[in-house]
Amino acid sequence: MAPSLPKTYKAVVLPSVNSPFKLQDVELKRPGPGHILVKVLACGTYKAVVLPSVNSPFKLQDVELKRPGPGHILVKVLACGVCFSDVATAAGHMGHDIFPCVPGHEIVGDIVEVGGDGSSSAWSVGQRVGGPWHGGHDNRCRQCQRGQFQLCDNGAVNGVSRDGGFAEYVVLRSEAVVRVPKDMEPAQAAPLLCAGVTVFNAIRKMHVEQGALVAVQGLGGLGHLAVQYARKMGYEVAVLSSGADKASFAKELGAHHYINTKSGDAMAELTKLGGAAIIVQTAPNPDVIGALVAGLAPTGTLLSLAPVGPVQIDSRLLVMKGASVQGWPSGHALDCEEAIRFAQNHDVKCMVEKYPLAKVQDAIDSLKAGKPRFRCVLIP
Repeated sequence: MAPSLPKTYKAVVLPSVNSPFKLQDVELKRPGPGHILVKVLACGTYKAVVLPSVNSPFKLQDVELKRPGPGHILVKVLACGVCFSDVATAAGHMGHDIFPCVPGHEIVGDIVEVGGDGSSSAWSVGQRVGGPWHGGHDNRCRQCQRGQFQLCDNGAVNGVSRDGGFAEYVVLRSEAVVRVPKDMEPAQAAPLLCAGVTVFNAIRKMHVEQGALVAVQGLGGLGHLAVQYARKMGYEVAVLSSGADKASFAKELGAHHYINTKSGDAMAELTKLGGAAIIVQTAPNPDVIGALVAGLAPTGTLLSLAPVGPVQIDSRLLVMKGASVQGWPSGHALDCEEAIRFAQNHDVKCMVEKYPLAKVQDAIDSLKAGKPRFRCVLIP
């Protein structure tokens, strides 16, 4: 799919001898046969959202262009999702030694430069790629030897330990880059690199037999994707959420059952269905997470995907049910590619609200207020 192009662009035009260097709008010239149209990386700078310190506002500024070295690629960002982890990063929950940093780990864009001489790289200019949470690994530690690259002892994280995608350009480590199909709209693909791969990977790695009951707690950014993935994987799906008004939407996404957590005993209702083989916790509410264990089937698993800190769980129920609690750490590049491919093949749709990069603080404020339906995406 060819990108849309503006009718005009900014250029310095010299109308005559000794005239001043002045920026003006000029008509975009389309390339003819034997020519190409190139986006110029102007004056060695680009726009990026830089967090200089803990709790600083999300503010756009000019930063120096970083060229990719060997093992790296430079990407023109087309879309970058906004995640609660970005809010946590700004609040210092990922550490204080990461600042200044550029957040953003749901990155989709096109390669504009390959580091080194490019001869040994698997990547080439023009490819559509993504940068997920997992931003790099050492290929040496035990976790890497097991293929669990996102758990690398010396792993990098886009938007945390490395500058991320809240910018016009980003440098990514080659070993962690994701192939993204060009026939998928960038704003659709971006959230699949975090929210999408997290629920997709977590559910499939539980190895629960098809037809089993999977309950999804919460119907937000993670939850609305979890419902779709679980249904398309062949599971019976129940949604646990507050309010009767969400029932029809849950059914539209593919849920077989909707349980209103504000009316009656939700875990008793889930137990009447036979109990859940998996309860996918996607809403970050520490007051309700522990109670979810009561809705598990024998040997069921409470799958925690939205971290909130300490929670209380009745260990007696775990023992009596033979149940377990497990988290899941997103995924590496291949996991992301498989999550995207599955979404394409089975029509899993992420619902997004787009914001221009300059309105990043509006997107963050909307996320904090719980307003988006269902993921905010920045468009540089």
